[in-house]
Amino acid sequence: MSPSRTEPDQPHEEGPGVYDVNLPYKPVENEAAHKRTEFPEYLPSWDDRKFYHDHHLAFGYEDPANRAAVHMPHLLKSPKVQTKDITPKMGTVISGLNLKNLSDSAKDELAMLISKRKIVVFRDQLEFLNAGPAYQQNFMAYFGKPNIQPVTGSVKGHPGFHIIHRDNNQDEVEAHLQRKMTSTLWHQDVSYEPQPPGYIMLGILACPDVGGDTVFADTEEAYRRLSPGFQKMIDGLKAFHTSKKMIDHVKSVGGFVRRPPVSSVHPIVRVHPVTGKKSLWINSEFVTGIEGLKEAESELLLKFLIAHVVMGHDFQARVQWQKHSVVMFDGRNTLHTATVDYDSGKQARHIFRLASMTEKPIAVEDAQSG
Repeated sequence: MSPSRTEPDQPHEEGPGVYDVNLPYKPVENEAAHKRTEFPEYLPSWDDRKFYHDHHLAFGYEDPANRAAVHMPHLLKSPKVQTKDITPKMGTVISGLNLKNLSDSAKDELAMLISKRKIVVFRDQLEFLNAGPAYQQNFMAYFGKPNIQPVTGSVKGHPGFHIIHRDNNQDEVEAHLQRKMTSTLWHQDVSYEPQPPGYIMLGILACPDVGGDTVFADTEEAYRRLSPGFQKMIDGLKAFHTSKKMIDHVKSVGGFVRRPPVSSVHPIVRVHPVTGKKSLWINSEFVTGIEGLKEAESELLLKFLIAHVVMGHDFQARVQWQKHSVVMFDGRNTLHTATVDYDSGKQARHIFRLASMTEKPIAVEDAQSG
């Protein structure tokens, strides 16, 4: 049975299709699913019935990367630590490092590395994954304020976890592809927040042997590729971001909602507080329009910018999941999407996400005047 809605007085209409084919909207009730993940305690739960009215309130923030030693002596000092770039400009794979052993100085350096390389993949993190949700949530709280996702399943007692779980749902995938050309959904996580996540963690709990990769796009490089005239035209524009569509869908299928809809206005071009570089800040999921433009103008510009990012394979990186891997990435200078190219009837894909909210996006004008 699906969890009940928070606001039962609102009309209930069955919504067509699936909002995001990667996400579950009801508890996992079959015993087989528990056996197909190494970490069944992380299967999606809606047991926390608390409603969070004020989670979006402003908070002060200091980026830990600004405290880091430039040469990263605490993070990469051990001769056992090996690094390999995913692409020349984006993404680094680290092996021989245990996330459970990081000092605060090493965490500061990790924040700086993420800001510069955008994606950091840690292999062989079984000890960290076994440390449990309380430890993991506390680890990520070092990098920013924990985000509470408004609709999806979390870990019981830990609403800061966002659980991605697909197991034996090929019928949903096929139904989705009857309506859509692709399963991909290029987005920044919860960009509707007034202070969206800067540092984000993904922990793999079960994955297919092949497929189910996550693809990232470098939105700094995407901005750099635009002509100076086009850059100048969009530097001062702002876009509307909202969680309303997502929440309306979940209500329509009888899902549980933890938070009211949140809407924000953010610059289309934001400046990174650590690197000082500009990046595009738009996505296909939560952006509804551009401030000051007519609908047709807004739609044209957003379609162009999204297509520019999606087609830019020479500034993208593909992260292949391996057992016991953990990924941390920068939500301020990337877009990402999952790929549903595997058969969930054969193997499950089970991931947790923890998102640390950071600064309010810095507009070009504010960075120049500051």
